[in-house]
Amino acid sequence: MTMDAKQTGWNARAITYLVLAIVGLVGTFVFNAWTVVAGRNFFGDLVGSGPVVSSLSVDLLIVAIAGAVFIIVEARRLGMKRAWLYIVLSLVTAFAFTFPLFLAMRERKLPALSSERPDTVEG
Repeated sequence: MTMDAKQTGWNARAITYLVLAIVGLVGTFVFNAWTVVAGRNFFGDLVGSGPVVSSLSVDLLIVAIAGAVFIIVEARRLGMKRAWLYIVLSLVTAFAFTFPLFLAMRERKLPALSSERPDTVEG
């Protein structure tokens, strides 16, 4: 890792998570916009389009809830402020955007913590 990456906190994992966040935002935005333009019922389609879509909806809902709990717990552990904003933002964008964004910001925070506590091993 270069000195510049250490100073900014943008290591390879943080950049990977950031790229995933951007892909998640763009990918979900396209389909959400398409739904609005077509005049579709977003929540009706989510649960009423057959058992496969309902299964995926429940699957993603459980993952989002577990991820939201992880965001709150991990942010508290690391001393990251305003973690609740990731959860609120996911309600108006997509969890496919906010969760990788949180992971990117978490990656940026970890080196600062490991330099404060030399006995801590970064994961």
